[in-house]
Amino acid sequence: MNCMETNETVKIGMIALGCNKNQVDAELMLGALEKEGFEIVENAAECDVVIVNTCGFIESAKRESIENILECCQLKEKGYVKLVVVTGCLAERYREEMAELIPEADVILGIGANDEIAASIRQALEGQKVRKFYAPENLEMEGKRILVNYPYYAYIRIADGCDNRCSYCAIPAIRGRYRSRPMENIVEECKAFAEKGVEEFIIIAQDTTRYGEDIYGKRMLPELLRKICKIDGIRWIRILYAYPERVTEELLDVMASEEKIVKYLDIPLQHCSKKVLKAMHRKQSTPAELVAMVKHLRERVPGITLRTTLLTGFPGETEEDFNELCEWVKTMKFERMGAFAYSEEEGTYAAKHYIDDIPQEEKDAFEAMSQAESDASSEKEEITEPVSEKNGTTNNYFRLYSETKNVDYNIAATLRISDSRAIKRLSLRAACILYLVCILVSISASMPNAASKQRARASVTGRFPFSISFNIEYDTPICCDSTFCDMPLYSISSFITSPGCVGVYG
Repeated sequence: MNCMETNETVKIGMIALGCNKNQVDAELMLGALEKEGFEIVENAAECDVVIVNTCGFIESAKRESIENILECCQLKEKGYVKLVVVTGCLAERYREEMAELIPEADVILGIGANDEIAASIRQALEGQKVRKFYAPENLEMEGKRILVNYPYYAYIRIADGCDNRCSYCAIPAIRGRYRSRPMENIVEECKAFAEKGVEEFIIIAQDTTRYGEDIYGKRMLPELLRKICKIDGIRWIRILYAYPERVTEELLDVMASEEKIVKYLDIPLQHCSKKVLKAMHRKQSTPAELVAMVKHLRERVPGITLRTTLLTGFPGETEEDFNELCEWVKTMKFERMGAFAYSEEEGTYAAKHYIDDIPQEEKDAFEAMSQAESDASSEKEEITEPVSEKNGTTNNYFRLYSETKNVDYNIAATLRISDSRAIKRLSLRAACILYLVCILVSISASMPNAASKQRARASVTGRFPFSISFNIEYDTPICCDSTFCDMPLYSISSFITSPGCVGVYG
């Protein structure tokens, strides 16, 4: 006898992996499930059905997704859960392989079938194996969402898919062509979240600067931002994933003039070598041209914080190319930077036409050296800023929050931010363990009552993705740096001494 036959409420839990676009998909699926009468729970041990919303972007993310699926299948074998559901980019990318390799999965849905998740789970509860795949362009981008990060911030996806066709990237094959959402729908979504108390909005797409080209015939990100800025209740707006060649003067005007827009831009540059950029199918800028572009950004938007990503170990990259990259990084002095080793992804232009001839150890060394050069080149000194009693924010756009309601921000903590000096890199598994230890210390030290513990546990469960890495800084905060986006920073001293589970987000 199953849950449907006994009229019991079916409890759904989800493991959401990957980038913030994937998180929005997860929130839409959870919203649809709740609307259909399913109960959403945050403790996997309490679930009837566990959903693994996978990432299939690079090799390490694929491994992480598969490990989580297999762990959930083991829970099913032991009788802890009734069904295992696999969704997301990995399921979409490997449609046939997933069904063959993981027959234990009860439901496998491609991205285009996300809106059928409720019906698919009901079919599986009746004993059917469900496999549904449609064109990724069928992905539903509208609907009720259960915000994972509520009430702190919400990701606002303005478009999905990508038309850039970078030679190393599988996203166009997974997510399909670039598709913008209607502006009025985006504005209404922001208004609804603002009315619920969300104050920070993070604008995302695979390429935010391309927004509107497909449905309006021109780039409309500046106009969209102006409309969102007019919404009451919104305090901060942050822009991610801006492509350098599409950062227009109009966009910079809006960023400089609108107080609600955080002076922050995530602009992936990938490399500085003209030869390497050509092989990547990126704009072939010289190091000098890139320096001039960044200088212009900093002049047009005073105080702007720039984050970029670099790809090292690309096929054909020579030691000379890499040394040029390191020297360029020293010159650029990015406030935030992530360096990642090249991962050959089947089906991409690079996999088909280039030989991946650089050993993995050398790629990893390049990645570490590039990141170290960025850390060493920063001119930022340690900043100590008292937290505003009024709203819990600092002047440099960092925000302090607490899981408890009765916290005097002036007492809770003083925000200490510094750049890396001596970094000890940890493996992902070790980082996860350290993260959980810190959370447990904070809960046990500062949240004695059960209600507070539950709030903290729920919040932590929602915010913690498996795609992050930690940098341990001596006598400085723990920096949680995501592969795809900014994530919270956590101070060891705050965990131990504050009256609440205090973190820093910026």
